[in-house]
Amino acid sequence: MSQSGEQGTGFRGMSHCSCRNKPWFSWTIITLLLCFLLSVLVVSIYPFLGVQARTTESAGVSTATREGRLAVFDDVWQTIHDRYYDPGFRGIDWENQKTVFRPEAAEAGSSQAFYTVLQQMVGSLSDAHTRVYAPEEKFDWWKPRFVGVGMTLREVEGSVVVVRVEPHSPPDHVGIRPGDIIEAVHGTPAFSLIQQRLNRQPQPRESSRLHAVAMLMEGLPETTVEVQWRDKKGVLSTARLPRRWYQRPLSMHIQREPNEYAVLEIDAFTQAIAINFAGEFPEKLANARGIVVDLRENGGGDAEAMAEIASFFLPEGTDLGEFSDRWGSSFKLLTRARSLFSHDKITHSKQPLILLTSDRTSSAAEIFAATLRARDRARIIGTETCGCVLAIRTRHTLPDGGALDVSELDYQTAEGTHLEGHSLKPDQLVLPQRSDLYKRHDRTIEAGLRLLRVWS
Repeated sequence: MSQSGEQGTGFRGMSHCSCRNKPWFSWTIITLLLCFLLSVLVVSIYPFLGVQARTTESAGVSTATREGRLAVFDDVWQTIHDRYYDPGFRGIDWENQKTVFRPEAAEAGSSQAFYTVLQQMVGSLSDAHTRVYAPEEKFDWWKPRFVGVGMTLREVEGSVVVVRVEPHSPPDHVGIRPGDIIEAVHGTPAFSLIQQRLNRQPQPRESSRLHAVAMLMEGLPETTVEVQWRDKKGVLSTARLPRRWYQRPLSMHIQREPNEYAVLEIDAFTQAIAINFAGEFPEKLANARGIVVDLRENGGGDAEAMAEIASFFLPEGTDLGEFSDRWGSSFKLLTRARSLFSHDKITHSKQPLILLTSDRTSSAAEIFAATLRARDRARIIGTETCGCVLAIRTRHTLPDGGALDVSELDYQTAEGTHLEGHSLKPDQLVLPQRSDLYKRHDRTIEAGLRLLRVWS
């Protein structure tokens, strides 16, 4: 897994606030949304092996020259060729990709056009974890950032729907509200643009569609995008919105319900969140009658941090699955009795658990959910997960200072099931509705609490 992200969300913060009143569409991790995120956005994630990303500085190669572009292109192609987890490249003829895209890269008229070519080539793998970033696009996985207009999109009831609007943002000022439908961008119907993106991928997957919806407003910072939307009453409006950089912290939120149940929302699995969870658990979770764990915006994170939190709910030594590379090297991830980060003893809990998932739940979050359900420790409510479960060992620095993430590790559950390309299906399907967005109503959390009352 890699970091959150972009839905990508992969493997690798924190305040206490009310989750009960938070809409189901809490601000998605970049990776899931505008970096995927799932550019994964996305979702979406850093090396769960604990290996730090490379930080080698640029050697001074410039993509302003043909020679420089070819040097960077060849480095990207060769690194994927040498390190990718699947020697068959998911059915893609990788040698042919070099033949097709290298001439385009050589003649690209700008750095932006050059990186667009690289992204098209890398995107042909339909892998949410393998991504390439221009020097100015790089970011710290633990402080996700992305270029956007101040609103989050996803597909709801067959339409591209606004699920979040940032307060005091340009969309807020022009009257766009959660629940509104995006009809067109620059005069082109939204679904036509989405289909164009999917047509550029030889083997598009469900996660590809999620990414395409999330990236509908993509573009360079300090540019604008013309948006046409339809509101609750069916009124059609048009406005031009500026793009700019947005950033958000990854966090964990706990809310105790009046009936003594708890709602725990985890944005991602990070060491900081795992440490915070251990500190909050005795006072806010240990004596709850049951816990709803909200993973709907969780794009993954650090596998060791995920194992740390899973250790509170599963016996020591529980097999969380196995990771392997293309050469057959592998390792298992297990729950433990003592914290890897503080060395304190981990308190084991047997409380009933309900897990909430969505198509943005990916990577380490999918492993967490799959294992807890397989051990009969939890039930899953919501929608199908991303099916994006691969892992990155190190971030590769390109000759011009750009970055490349490559999926080097595959994953299979303790039962031998591969989750990559195979989403987890919920025990109880709960679909989001536009009416819920307008009312700021979260029917999925309510369904989870109802099931807890029956189960416990």
